[in-house]
Amino acid sequence: MSAWLHIVGIGEDGLDGLTSATRTVVEAAEIIIGGERHHALAKDLDATRIAWPSPFDALIETLKSNRGKRVVVLATGDPLWYSVGARIGRELDPSEIVYHPQLSAFQLAAARMGWSMADLETLTVHGRAIEQMVAFIQPDQRLLILTTGSETPAQVAAFLKQRGFGNSRMTVLASMGGENEKRFDGVANDWSHDVPAFNTLAVECIAAQDAALLPRVPGLPDDLFAHDGTMTKQEIRAATLAKLMPMRGALLWDVGCGCGSVAVEWMRAARYARAIGIEPRDDRRVFAAQNALALGVPKLELIAGSVPEKLLGLTPPDAIFIGGGLSIETFDVCWAALRPLGRLVCNAVTLESEALLISLYKQHGGQLAKLHVNRAEPIGNLTGWRPLMPVTQWSLVKR
Repeated sequence: MSAWLHIVGIGEDGLDGLTSATRTVVEAAEIIIGGERHHALAKDLDATRIAWPSPFDALIETLKSNRGKRVVVLATGDPLWYSVGARIGRELDPSEIVYHPQLSAFQLAAARMGWSMADLETLTVHGRAIEQMVAFIQPDQRLLILTTGSETPAQVAAFLKQRGFGNSRMTVLASMGGENEKRFDGVANDWSHDVPAFNTLAVECIAAQDAALLPRVPGLPDDLFAHDGTMTKQEIRAATLAKLMPMRGALLWDVGCGCGSVAVEWMRAARYARAIGIEPRDDRRVFAAQNALALGVPKLELIAGSVPEKLLGLTPPDAIFIGGGLSIETFDVCWAALRPLGRLVCNAVTLESEALLISLYKQHGGQLAKLHVNRAEPIGNLTGWRPLMPVTQWSLVKR
């Protein structure tokens, strides 16, 4: 089928900002779909107007029901950058769609700030949990953030202050490219501006001497996690994540996730990485949920129950960590579900679990290692080495 759906990026200058060819497409449309703001930017046209449906997922059915007509969907800026175009493109055949990009809010904001887009992070908290920006608060990092509304800058300022980045410079850019464009500058410590709802936030992160440094490289300090003492310790966690190999958009099963330390660090380590934690204990799932919010990965999915039963029917993962509930049955289900080139890592501290890992290693190969960690601790007025429990680690790649 030839293209019948046009997804058009539109800016604050409305139809006047479109190319001649794109404007012709919009003017010839039988149906125009968009938000209230989009329709206001493209007024005085004869097309049938449809507002964003609620729930938003109903948009796909609305489009399919009008297949073959001349349909235009209006989006802000670039339809494929944190916008509706990507959502539609996952549901419809690409041959049915023509995209008409406009300058994105990120491009406009970078130009206003004089920042190179290659040297900054672009984020969105529009309609999403604002906690996800926490993982990007780093010294000297520049952030461009699509906001949910007028309250977002103050919320971001609070996160910055909590982590010792209160001196960070913040700029709100509203209605960029239009006659009502406005700019608000300040610092996180005393941010008090009342800003328009439609805005983009620029942040230049400046760390105080006591700032919390939370790198996205795995191996965060243990005391950053809420836990009951049973967790994958910092040094072992770093080695475990190295074997799991976090990658953009990849999915992890964290089997027996406990306080979620491995799943949280997996999600922090790569953009859009996902994780499902399976944990039978209610109190530990509460810890995991708290840690996910506090450390910037609010999309961690937690499942109550025991394995292997709760693994059946889950989305096949790119990596699996078995930190609890290890058995032959659990391994068999995990190995069968793991995608090609998937990574599996099992950690054991008991002799019984170690014996099982050795048996599996002999059957399947991979790498078997014994990890010993000693930490310096006070002994009276002196200092000595205190060993943590040794961990037997088995890892392999599915080929």
